[in-house]
Amino acid sequence: MIAVVGAGLMGAATAWELARRGHEVTLVEAYGIGHRHGSSHGSSRIFRRVYPDPLYVRLTGLARERWRELEDDSATPLLRTTGGLDMGEDHDPAPAAALLAAAGVPHELLGPQAAAERWPQIRVTGPVLYHPDAGVIDADRTVATCVRRAVEHGARVLTGTRVTGLDVPHGERAVLRTDDGQELVADTVVIAAGAWLPELGLPLDLPPLRVTQQQVFHFRQHDPAVRWPTLIWDGVLHLYGLPSGSDGGPLPAFKVAEHDRGTPTTARTRDGVADPSSRTRVSGFVRDRLPGLDPEPVAEATCLYTSTPDEDFVLDRRGPLVVVSPCSGHGAKFAPLIGAMAADLATGRAEPHPRFRLRRTA
Repeated sequence: MIAVVGAGLMGAATAWELARRGHEVTLVEAYGIGHRHGSSHGSSRIFRRVYPDPLYVRLTGLARERWRELEDDSATPLLRTTGGLDMGEDHDPAPAAALLAAAGVPHELLGPQAAAERWPQIRVTGPVLYHPDAGVIDADRTVATCVRRAVEHGARVLTGTRVTGLDVPHGERAVLRTDDGQELVADTVVIAAGAWLPELGLPLDLPPLRVTQQQVFHFRQHDPAVRWPTLIWDGVLHLYGLPSGSDGGPLPAFKVAEHDRGTPTTARTRDGVADPSSRTRVSGFVRDRLPGLDPEPVAEATCLYTSTPDEDFVLDRRGPLVVVSPCSGHGAKFAPLIGAMAADLATGRAEPHPRFRLRRTA
């Protein structure tokens, strides 16, 4: 039996992938499916191909294929294509465009006038990189879909069941202890606990992990009919924006947030209160740069990042234990691909990528 600990995006995707391959799977979740205590909740996450690193550009292409497989398997739309913009003060998009070109990813480099004519709801003052493959992922629906399909493929799901201990007594099979007194014996355990990972007391060495509480804000569109692309802004502020989905309320809204400046916390002690200074900065940015939006947020929320020092993922195996993620705030777009990579590690079909090992290599 393969146990998967954590039913967020990565754990749910791993359980689906393992179950559809015919493995016996038990998915263990401390809360309910779709809970708000981690990193995987909400109706909007960015999918994009732009990275300053050819490895991730390649992986985004593989991830896009996996998203379509998941949609086909579940008959559920999960990734909506909107196109995406990369821009910012003194931002030179040419290097990123060169990486996209090398990977055969469609894209355009636009001057400020051409970009402003195409997207008048955005105040553009510099060059812009546009790529049409960008879009929006519904994280809540993805988690629910993966769990549903995992069950339909034969997986067992235990909700409201917290893992309180994990041992490998003889170096082979693993024993999970839970808060309701159960002991589960598994041939392999996939640990996809996100921000809760540092608190599990695993019998292995983790890289340094930094957990931060991030905040997001939703702004009403002045014109509900306008179709917004995703947006990355790189300047004095480092922000991202994308259509809100249901998180923004009943009317069309746009989600804007800072990628950095999260508040250090832990999964257990986070307070869930949005930082007012971030709200001020983000609202100021919207007022200055996004005239198509009302600069007063109509909704806000918090979530957690769990980041490694190099911002690469963790996907590695030690004995019967497979550690999946943390994803350093950019993993959602890769969820079904990470699920497949974790399933390969759990079943011995692949070796860990050197960049994603628990102990990094130069």
